[in-house]
Amino acid sequence: MRRGEAIKRLRSTWRVLAKELGAFGVVGAVCFALDIVLFQVLYTYAGADAVLSKLLATLVSMTVAYVGHRYWSFSHRARTGVRREYLLFVVINGATLLLGLLIIFVVRHPLQQESALVLQIANIASIGVGTVIRYLSYRRWVFPAVGPTDAAAERTHLATTTGATRRPVAETGR
Repeated sequence: MRRGEAIKRLRSTWRVLAKELGAFGVVGAVCFALDIVLFQVLYTYAGADAVLSKLLATLVSMTVAYVGHRYWSFSHRARTGVRREYLLFVVINGATLLLGLLIIFVVRHPLQQESALVLQIANIASIGVGTVIRYLSYRRWVFPAVGPTDAAAERTHLATTTGATRRPVAETGR
């Protein structure tokens, strides 16, 4: 492979990755804020248990995240069916939810912390760890890379959203 071709492929790969990460970040930021506000309202003002507050806040933000990721963050990737995607999305989010609940539980009960500030810090830490796990899992299993039949659709999508005219990642032999 010539040096020029390698540079074009690298730019194409980075362009797609930057688009995904940017959109993932925006959707994540919206859902992060939604999770934080709902947790605070439920725990502090509604008087719900800390673990129940975390559960409800996560379920709402997870549903908003699926819609945002399917139709924006990973919109250029293969469509494998809403049922399949949402099932995997729920499983991955369920696993990260359990991790978040475990963190809140440990801080609240064994460590006997009742402060809303301490619990919120634990909540934010659980969201950070979950975010890394979710991004990698969504990319790998929920919204897989396009196959050869979807390459033209990805090329058109990238050209209209980023001005790119290079070949998509799936065609570059990533």
